Amino acid sequence: MTNKFYSNGKLLLTGEYAILDGAMGLALPTKFGQTLQLRNKSTETIHWYGVDENNDTWFYAEFSKVDFKTVTTTDEATSDRLKQIFIETKRLNPDFLSKISENSIIETKFSFPMDWGLGTSSTLIANMATWADINPYQLLESTFGGSGYDIACATHNTAITYQRNGIEPRVNEVNFNPDFKDELFFVYLNQKKNSRDAISTYRNLDFNKVAFISKIDTITENILECSTLTEFENLLNEHEAILSETLQIPTIKDTLFSNYPRTIKSLGAWGGDFVLATGTEEDMLYFKNQGYKTVLPYSKMIL
Repeated sequence: MTNKFYSNGKLLLTGEYAILDGAMGLALPTKFGQTLQLRNKSTETIHWYGVDENNDTWFYAEFSKVDFKTVTTTDEATSDRLKQIFIETKRLNPDFLSKISENSIIETKFSFPMDWGLGTSSTLIANMATWADINPYQLLESTFGGSGYDIACATHNTAITYQRNGIEPRVNEVNFNPDFKDELFFVYLNQKKNSRDAISTYRNLDFNKVAFISKIDTITENILECSTLTEFENLLNEHEAILSETLQIPTIKDTLFSNYPRTIKSLGAWGGDFVLATGTEEDMLYFKNQGYKTVLPYSKMIL
């Protein structure tokens, strides 16, 4: 029996927010992800260790094998969430209990800092679903919620287009390997954005969703067809302008980097995590000089 599972992290290049309502988004799995490893041990309880990218244990909990009640933990909120995941996993596959009885020690390990927003939850859900042999989108729906594109990235090793469709989304592997990828890089904004809060705000907006989705779909299709950096930048700028108008908030470039000469695009929930920027290695220094020390070239981030 497999005792080790791995899922990729994710970045959403196009379709943020719109993807919740069925727009086609272009998503990129990352070279960073999360591992879930099982170890056999004869104990009455489940021991869960969360390990970070530095091999430090950031979380520990002990759960009952009967009802998944927390016996002891270093973080109540995290253990409550894991209990919920255990219960839903068992509901979706009652035989999951036999898997639990065989494995008393569970270790999860990230290969990226947790505040990067590359999918701490989605990689966990994907790993748990693979272990339990259940539909990961169904498990996501009954726990964290969201569009599910991050689950698709977790289990695909190439760029994908993603359209939400209940627990059976439309996922297509696509060839996105632009000649200008050496002029693309990712900048961490030094703050993690709570996606659930961002989704809630979006849900309360009143606008023409049909027209909005149509515009985003067209941009996604054109990005897959474009061959020059200039065309790519124009499409990203158009995407940012549409989202800014819809969300009724300024773009991240207008807010933080108004004097940057090239293109900057938000990825995922606006206002946190990573942005994509275009430019040269020299342009990367602009961000580092502004205090944004985590700047990763495309080749170091994307599978």
